[in-house]
Amino acid sequence: MSSSPAGPPPADGLVSAARRNLRELAHGLSHASHPPTPLLAGAPRAWQRLLPYGAVIALAASLIPVTINVLTTQYGVGGGVAGALGVAQAAPLLMLAHRPLQAWWIIFPADIVGACVLLAHPVHGYDVWPWTPPVIVGYLFVLLALGLRETRRTVIAVWLMTGAAGLALHLVDPGRSNGSALLLFVLGAVVLVIGTAVRERGEAQRRLVEQESISDAERARRTLLEERTRIARELHDVVAHHMSVITVQADSAPYRISGLSDEAREEFGTIAASARESLTEMRRLLSVLRSDGTEGERAPQPGIGRVQALVEATVRTGLPVELSLATGVAEAAGRGDVPQAVELSVYRIVQEALANVVRHAPGARTRVSVAAGEGHLTVVVVNDRAERPGSPLEASGTGHGLVGMRERVRLTGGTLDTGPLPDGGFRVAARLPLDAPPTPEDS
Repeated sequence: MSSSPAGPPPADGLVSAARRNLRELAHGLSHASHPPTPLLAGAPRAWQRLLPYGAVIALAASLIPVTINVLTTQYGVGGGVAGALGVAQAAPLLMLAHRPLQAWWIIFPADIVGACVLLAHPVHGYDVWPWTPPVIVGYLFVLLALGLRETRRTVIAVWLMTGAAGLALHLVDPGRSNGSALLLFVLGAVVLVIGTAVRERGEAQRRLVEQESISDAERARRTLLEERTRIARELHDVVAHHMSVITVQADSAPYRISGLSDEAREEFGTIAASARESLTEMRRLLSVLRSDGTEGERAPQPGIGRVQALVEATVRTGLPVELSLATGVAEAAGRGDVPQAVELSVYRIVQEALANVVRHAPGARTRVSVAAGEGHLTVVVVNDRAERPGSPLEASGTGHGLVGMRERVRLTGGTLDTGPLPDGGFRVAARLPLDAPPTPEDS
């Protein structure tokens, strides 16, 4: 009886995991996780962007002479060697603002070399070894910069390397070691935790801002699509009316007009069939645009003739509204000279503008004007500052009103101008052409 091949022994799996972790640690130590951009490079003010440079310059300028002085006076190191060690251990601190990992590559070996150099000098009872006080201070700033810029894997590798170096030096001369290696190891862990926590909090805030920006963009896009769908449903009724008229006229033409040839009768039949097919396709498209569970509006679409009733209904809510409707506009709408899409747009623009006044400026005096001239209609809705004390009925809207106005005006080939007034009011002005909007091929 044969058995299936067994998996790798547990010991081999542990070895593989250890090798993988070591490779990851080595990669983190040899490759910076960020581009060489300065810390706070995205700050809004210039002094904030220059602050890291000022900090590292002050740090290096203070630690270089302090390190040299400590090495010469306290440890008895010669001036030349002390100067070289002081520059090697403190000058790379200038790189902390943009390349902290590269600075660590220089400072860490220099600190180890400095500890080895001190072994050749007599020990005093107050000496601190293997890490001198300036080395501890500078190294903590290096660890803080690494925690602010590098990944958690990298800072763990740096922390382990620091502890291993301190342990190795302690084993070289246990009698001389007096706890500075352990002190740096513990303080380094605290500093790395603080720096990593600050960095991760900043990244979380940045991701939150990005997510909010994406949400705002998606909300605006959804609002635009909802308004376009609503406009498409309303225009369906307008176009369907005309197509139905064409169908009826084409079907009844052979009975209303005598003496038609067979070719003419066939042509009228073709026109009626094409019109019915177009209506069917429009209904199919409309069924796609409608949301699940919604039904189409059965009432006729409103036009310019119902603007007066709309204003009167708004006045009854307590909003003082004045309407100026040019006589020629009403007569042209009654004769059918105004396209139904333009009539519907006029009504909806006035409706949305008055609704916005009720929401955001309750009690404000409002003026509505609809006039005609030079082949276009002009709709203007202007409101003053709200006279009623207190906050608006809605502190923030959905943005559907202005989006809907822009889409309707764009659909008819017109222009829209909206914005606040110097006295605290708001103005909405739309210019709608009375002829058909230009097609993309014409523009």
